[in-house]
Amino acid sequence: MELADLLAPGAVVAGVKTTSKKQLLSILAAHAGTLINIDERRILEAIQERERLGSTGLGGGVAIPHAKLPGLTSVIGVFMQLETPVDFDSLDGKPVDLVFLLLAPEDAGAEHLKALARVSRLFRDQATLAKLRGSSSSDALYALLAAYGQQKAA
Repeated sequence: MELADLLAPGAVVAGVKTTSKKQLLSILAAHAGTLINIDERRILEAIQERERLGSTGLGGGVAIPHAKLPGLTSVIGVFMQLETPVDFDSLDGKPVDLVFLLLAPEDAGAEHLKALARVSRLFRDQATLAKLRGSSSSDALYALLAAYGQQKAA
């Protein structure tokens, strides 16, 4: 599974302005809702329910909020680069500036785990993280993310 399989060009947003984790999750849910035509409140509730189990802030300024939703037919992603890092209750206590939301069908077992593993690998690649943080346009971010899997496979 490649990142390009999870992301449409419109699912990548640069320079998002937000001041809190709560607001960020709302922005992610609204954007995802528009892309997949599912009510943003349902998405937000699912993400918040998962966050109550423990923060999806991995440390190092990155987070992978994720949830399963009835009605989805495939795993989808939304990537946001924040203008200013926000507190995300991350494992290392550091604020987050790169966020990759994953939404999966209710019955997606292995597919959901593969997508999480793929994004986790991306977020461990320091050179790619530096490029993502240094990009100022959504198109440039999408190009970097779409090329990531292909570079590693070559």
